[in-house]
Amino acid sequence: MAGKLYRFGTSASPRMPRLGEKARKLLEAKNFVFIATLNKDGSPHLTPVWVDTDGENVLINTAVGRKKTRNIARDERVAVGVFDYANPYEHLTIQGKVSKLVKGKEAEAHIDRLAKKYLGKNTYPWRSPSEKRVILVIKPLKVY
Repeated sequence: MAGKLYRFGTSASPRMPRLGEKARKLLEAKNFVFIATLNKDGSPHLTPVWVDTDGENVLINTAVGRKKTRNIARDERVAVGVFDYANPYEHLTIQGKVSKLVKGKEAEAHIDRLAKKYLGKNTYPWRSPSEKRVILVIKPLKVY
């Protein structure tokens, strides 16, 4: 396997890659991803997170005010890395931009769906009354 590049995305044009079937399956499965954002000094900030997809975009749920949301407010460029928990040699990297932030009831319901996916619980167990959830909608620019 070493030395081979496997392309998981498909693309109608080089500017607008789409998530291929393998990429969607990795994102839909119970796999953790790492999201890299850029700190003020340009250095990377890397965080493991739960992930979801709408089939076109990568969806990451976080809380307003966390380091990654502060970094994205300044620079919307991100990278996401995921590997198959059952077979770590199956992996992909996505470079993209946060195209939209979704807040409110939709973000709160989304974290509950992720809790069901990752924990088997109907509601997110670590919710704080003061915490406001947000979905980072990441538009893929490159899929490796």
